[in-house]
Amino acid sequence: MATSRQCWKMHTSDLVIFIALPAVTFCFLLQQAVALSTDPVEVVALNTIRRSLNDPLGNLNSWNSGDPCTSNWNGIFCYPMAISGYLHVQQLQLLQLNLSGSLAPEFGQLSQLQILDVMWNKISGTIPREIGKITTLKLLLLSGNELSGSLPEEIGYLPNLNRLQIDLNQLSGPIPKSFANLISVKHLHMNNNSLNGSIPAELSRLPRLLHFLVDNNNLSGQLPSELSRIPNLKIIQLDNNNFYGSTIPASYGNMTTLLKLSLRNCSLQGDIPDLSAAPQLAYLDLSMNNLTGLIPSGRLSDNVTTIKLSHNLLDGPISSNFSRLPQLQILSLSNNRLNGSVPSSIWQNKASIGNESFIFDFQNNSLTSVSGSSSTPNNVTTLFFGNPLCANPVQANVVNCKPQTVSPISGSITGFKLSCPSCPKDLDYEHNPLSPIPCICAVPVRAGFRLKSPGISDFRPYVDKFKVDLTWLLGLHVYQLYFDVYNWEPGPRLGLYLMLFPDNTSQFNIKRSVAYQAILSGWEITLSDVFGPYELLNFTMGSYSSTTRSAINIHNIEGFTLDEMKRATDNFNNSSLVGHGGYGKVYRGILADGRVVAIKRAQAGSLQGANEFLTEIELLSRLHHRNLVSLVGYCDEEDEQIVVYEFMSNGNLRNHLSAESKEPLNFTMRLRIALETAKGILYLHTEADPPIFHRDIKASNILLDANYTAKVADFGLSRLAPAPNVEGASPDHVSTVVKGTPGYLDPEYFLTHKLTDKSDVYSLGVVFLELLTGMKPISFGKNIVREVSIAFRSGRTFSIIDSRMGSYPSDCVDKFVSLAYSCCQDQPEPRPTMSAVVRELENIWKMMPESDVLQSDPSVSGSEKPSTPLCSYPHLSSDVSGADFLSSVVPNVTPR
Repeated sequence: MATSRQCWKMHTSDLVIFIALPAVTFCFLLQQAVALSTDPVEVVALNTIRRSLNDPLGNLNSWNSGDPCTSNWNGIFCYPMAISGYLHVQQLQLLQLNLSGSLAPEFGQLSQLQILDVMWNKISGTIPREIGKITTLKLLLLSGNELSGSLPEEIGYLPNLNRLQIDLNQLSGPIPKSFANLISVKHLHMNNNSLNGSIPAELSRLPRLLHFLVDNNNLSGQLPSELSRIPNLKIIQLDNNNFYGSTIPASYGNMTTLLKLSLRNCSLQGDIPDLSAAPQLAYLDLSMNNLTGLIPSGRLSDNVTTIKLSHNLLDGPISSNFSRLPQLQILSLSNNRLNGSVPSSIWQNKASIGNESFIFDFQNNSLTSVSGSSSTPNNVTTLFFGNPLCANPVQANVVNCKPQTVSPISGSITGFKLSCPSCPKDLDYEHNPLSPIPCICAVPVRAGFRLKSPGISDFRPYVDKFKVDLTWLLGLHVYQLYFDVYNWEPGPRLGLYLMLFPDNTSQFNIKRSVAYQAILSGWEITLSDVFGPYELLNFTMGSYSSTTRSAINIHNIEGFTLDEMKRATDNFNNSSLVGHGGYGKVYRGILADGRVVAIKRAQAGSLQGANEFLTEIELLSRLHHRNLVSLVGYCDEEDEQIVVYEFMSNGNLRNHLSAESKEPLNFTMRLRIALETAKGILYLHTEADPPIFHRDIKASNILLDANYTAKVADFGLSRLAPAPNVEGASPDHVSTVVKGTPGYLDPEYFLTHKLTDKSDVYSLGVVFLELLTGMKPISFGKNIVREVSIAFRSGRTFSIIDSRMGSYPSDCVDKFVSLAYSCCQDQPEPRPTMSAVVRELENIWKMMPESDVLQSDPSVSGSEKPSTPLCSYPHLSSDVSGADFLSSVVPNVTPR
C-alpha cells in the first residue's frame, strides 16, 4: 500500500499519458521508468530546440539541467520503451508560454513524439520540414503564432496524424498535394492565414477527414467537385477566399454526411445547387457572393437551423418550403432581387416553440406583399425594410419596416437558484444550483470551452442536448455540469464557461479532476455533429492544485527541505516571528549561505493556505519587477507549504502609518511609496503575460526594504486576467467568488462578482487615502472613502491630512488627494486606469522640490529629478490628524 501511495505522489504529472491504464500497470511502468534516462539523441535535440526559442518569462528554465524526462522539464511528458531501454518524449506541451524565436529542425529527432503543442505563442519563422519524419505524430498544434512561409510537403507523409491546427498564423503558399496522403487525419484547421492557389482535388482521397476549415485565406481557382467524394466530410468552411469565376459544384448536394457548408464572401457565381439530397445539412451560408437565379425549390433537410443567402443576385419568389423546416432559426435573404409575395406560414408555425428566437430577414428586395396571417409571434423577428411593400400603408402597418443588422442570436441560460447560506471561504466553494441536495457547498473545476464551427444560430434549444452529450462522455450526471453564460464570437464561434461539480460531495477525487483535464485537452471526446469541432481555452484546477505537484509550473526557483527551513528559523521559534495572517505565519530566516529571507509557512491543515501557496509560486516564479517582492524558493514536503521571499527589513506600510510608529513618514516618502506601488501594479496589469489582477491590495501587503523602496506582496488571491480570444478581443472581467479585505473591496466587484483591473485601482485608491490621512480603511465604524469624500466635497480636505508628516507642499498634496478620490469612485468607469494613475503620480513627483526627491531616494537618476519644481513649501499640516477629524465627526470617540 505504501508503495502505491508513493508512486502516486511522485508521478502524478504523468497521469495525463497513462490515464487509460489500470492503476497497477500505471505504477509499474513509472517505477520501471525511474531507473531509465532519456534517449541521448532526444536530449541533444531538446537542447537545440531550447536554444532556438526566446523565453522572456523563464518558462523553460527547468530545461537547463538534469534529464528531460526524470527531472520534470516543463512541458515534457515521457514514457519508457522496453526495446530501446530509454525514456522517450511522447508529448511536448508548450501552450501559451510567451515563447518567441523559431522552431528548430531538430524537432524531427523526437522520433516517438505523439503531441506537439506550441499554440498561442509568438513563434516566427517557418515550419521545419523535418517534422515530417515523426511518423508517430498524432496532434500537430501550431495555432496562434507568427509562422510564415509555405507548408512543407513532408507533413503530408505523417501516417498517424489526426489533427493539424495551423490557424491564425501568417503562412502562405499552396496547400500541398501531399496532404492527400494523411490517411488518419480528421481535422484540417488552416483558417486565418495567407494560403493561396487552388484547393487540391487530391484531398478527395482523405478517408477519415471530418472538418475542413480554410476560411480567411487567399485561395482561388475553382471549387473542386471532388471534395464531395470524401466519405466522412461534415464541415466545409471556406469563407472569405476568392474563388472568382467558380460555381458551387452540384455534387455538393449529394454529400450524405455534410452538416455545414459555409462559403460566405468567396466571389462565387452561378446557381445555387439543389441541396435537398444532403440529409444531414444543418447550416448553409452562401451570403456575400454573386449567385444568380432562383432559390432551389427542393425541400432541405429537417435538420436545417440556418440559411444565409443574403447579398447575392437571386431573383424570383420565396418558396413556402421554408415553412416546412422545423428546426429553422435564421433565414436571411436580404439584399437580393426577390419578388412577389412572402408566405407568412414561414414564421407562423414558430409561435408554440419554447424560449427560442427566430429571425427572418427579407430586407432590400422587391417583395410586394405578405400572404396569410398578418400577426407575428413574440419570439419572431421579421425584417422588410427596403421592399416595395413598405410603401404600402396597409402592408407597412403589419410588418417591421425598420432597418436592422442581423447578428447571431444571443441569450443566456437562467435557472432557479436557491437562497442558501454562504459557503466556507477557505476554498473556491460554490453552490451547485442543479444539485439534488439543496445548498450543498462544493468545489468545482472550471473550463473555458469554445465551439469553433457550430451548426446552429440559437444555442438555447440545444443546451440540454449539449449537457447530456458532454456529461455522458465525461462520465458525469447532468446536474454536475453547470453554466449560465455563453457568448457568440466572430466566426461565428460560441464560447462557454463551464463548471464541473462533484457528485453531492464537497470535492472531486484529485485523480478524477486530473482525468477531466486530460480528456478535454487531448480532444478525447466527440460531441454530437451539430456542435462541430471544439477547443479547450483553459482548464482551472483551482483548489485541486493544492493536492498535486503536477499542477505547479515552477520556473528556476530554489527548492528547500523542511530541515533547511527549521534551521533557518530555529525550528520556527517565536523569536523569529515577524508577521501572521489568514494564510499562516511569517518568520525571519537565515539560510545556510547567510542570506536573510522571509519564510511564510501555511497553517497546518489550511486548504486555503495550500491553494494560495500554489498561486503565489506559480505567479511569482515568472514575475520580475523592482516593485514586486521577489520569490527565493519554496518547500513542499511532509504536507508543509512554505514560501521563501526576499526579506523586507522595514516591514509593511500599515505599520508605518499607525499611531505607534516612532518615525512617521514625511509627504515625499509617502508620495514615492505611492508611485512605486502603482508601478508594480501597472506591471501586473500591462506587462505580465498573461496580465494579473492582484485582488488584495492593501497597506499591509505593501512592504518596504532597507531603503524604503515599496514592493507589492502576497499574490495568494491573485487571478489571471481573461485571455484574448482568437480575434484578439478580451473580456473585461473575471467572474469569481468575492475575496479580499473589507475596506479595500471595490463596491462593484462586491455586488457583481466581476473582477477587473479597476478593482485594483479602487483598492490602491484606499491605500492612497491611508497615506494622506493615516486612517485605517474602517475605523470607529466609519469608512475612510466616505469620510474623505465628505471632506473633499465640503472643501475641508486639508483638515484630514495626517499631522505626523509635518510640512508639505499644498499643491502637490491637493493633486494627490484628487487622484486618490478619483480612484475610489463607486462605479469603475470614472476611475482612471493604472497607467493614468502612474502618469499622474509621476507628474506630481516632478513638481516636488529636488532637494526633497534626493533626500527621499538618493538613487534617483538625473532623468527622474524634477526640472522645474512647481510645488513649494511651507505648508504645515493641520493640527488635526485624520484620526482626530474622524473622532470629531463620531461623538464620544477618543483619538489615537
